[in-house]
Amino acid sequence: MNRLKTGIPGFDGLVEGGIPEENLVLLSGPCGAGKTIFGLQFLLSTKENGIYVSFEEEINQVKKAARLFGWDVDAAEKSGQIRFLKYDPFRMEDIIEMIESSIREISATRMVIDSVSAIGMYVKDLPELRRMILQISGMLRKNKCTSLLISEVIAGKEALSRFGVEEFVTDGVVLMKNFHTPSGYQRGMTVWKMRSTNHSRRIHPYEISKKGITVLASKSVKR
Repeated sequence: MNRLKTGIPGFDGLVEGGIPEENLVLLSGPCGAGKTIFGLQFLLSTKENGIYVSFEEEINQVKKAARLFGWDVDAAEKSGQIRFLKYDPFRMEDIIEMIESSIREISATRMVIDSVSAIGMYVKDLPELRRMILQISGMLRKNKCTSLLISEVIAGKEALSRFGVEEFVTDGVVLMKNFHTPSGYQRGMTVWKMRSTNHSRRIHPYEISKKGITVLASKSVKR
């Protein structure tokens, strides 16, 4: 099985060397957990072509976040390595077709979709939201993209996703959150599931520095 390196130091060792090719992975966590940073690092730490689709934040703000970590997002965009797309998710069928056109135009192999929470604000019926995510997944798989689907969860709530359906229609789930420890709150990341992978079951601390996210794979969050 082919696996894609994420570009997140310490993470790939948790999932047998990388995310299985063409998988759609749910990246879930509360505000401030670093999900956008993870997504940008996944796209910009490789020479492969990728697309960042935003349904909420303005592209200028996403690029600004990337520059804070020293990633030359402007050069990557100019060379065609990365493309940023911003849509309002009220006509998802048309948007999926436009995303597919962009994938083919730049031969993208990586995708970040930010976020399913915004899609759910327009697609309020849960069975319909599930169908929509499956449609997105099918399109990405057909175009051989390995992708991250970002989901915002409410801080303090024990949940894997915002709407409770995302984890059932994705191939993997990575949860990022603050865990309460005897010494205070600590950022922790756990791989809840990863299809066809003997992944770590522990909660690993992670750090966000000027270089991005680093997972401390040899350590565990002590709760």
